[in-house]
Amino acid sequence: MASNDSDRGPAPLPAALKILVAGGFGAGKTTMVGSVSEITPLSTEEVMTEASLGVDDLSGVENKTTTTVALDFGRITISSELVLYLFGTPGQERFWFMWNELAAGALGAVVIADTRRLETCFPSVDFFERRGIPFVVAVNCFDGAAVYQPEEVRDALGLGGDVPVLLCDARVRESCKEVLVALIQYIQGRVASGV
Repeated sequence: MASNDSDRGPAPLPAALKILVAGGFGAGKTTMVGSVSEITPLSTEEVMTEASLGVDDLSGVENKTTTTVALDFGRITISSELVLYLFGTPGQERFWFMWNELAAGALGAVVIADTRRLETCFPSVDFFERRGIPFVVAVNCFDGAAVYQPEEVRDALGLGGDVPVLLCDARVRESCKEVLVALIQYIQGRVASGV
C-alpha cells in the first residue's frame, strides 16, 4: 500500500543555532545583522549624545552617530534543516557586561575586524578563545581602507591556523552569507574531529 505525505506527519522543525556577531565599536556588526537577516532585524541603535564624549573612542569612526546599546537580532534560514539566530553584541567597553548573557547557548561567533582599528577586535577574540566558542574573523572591507590579506590579519591577531579569516563587505548579503557558511563548516569540522 502506497503512503502519501500526510501519513508521515508534520515536517521536522529545522535545527536552530545561536550565533554571535561581535567586534569593535563601529566595525559593522549592526550592518551585518541587518544585511543578512530575512526578517526586519531588532536593533537597539541609539543616537550618540554628548555624554559619550571622552568615554567612547571615535578615532577612525568620527562620522559614526549611533551605537548599539544592548543587542541586534536577526534570523537567516540556511536550509530546510538549519536556521541561524544572530545576536549582535554592543562594541563599547561600557556595554561588555552584556556579552556573558548574550553568549549563553551560542554555538559560534563571527568577529568582525576593521583593519583601520584592528586592536578593537582583540577583546572579542579573547572572549571567545577563553570560553572555547568557535569563531571566524570577517575582515570588513571599508571603502578607502587599506586592504590586507587574510593571512596578514591572522598574524596581526595571533590566531591559530585553524581559525578561518575571510574578507567581507558587511553591507552585502551574499558576502555575509559566505561568512556564516564558513562558520557553520568550521563548527562542523570541530565537532567531527572531537574538538
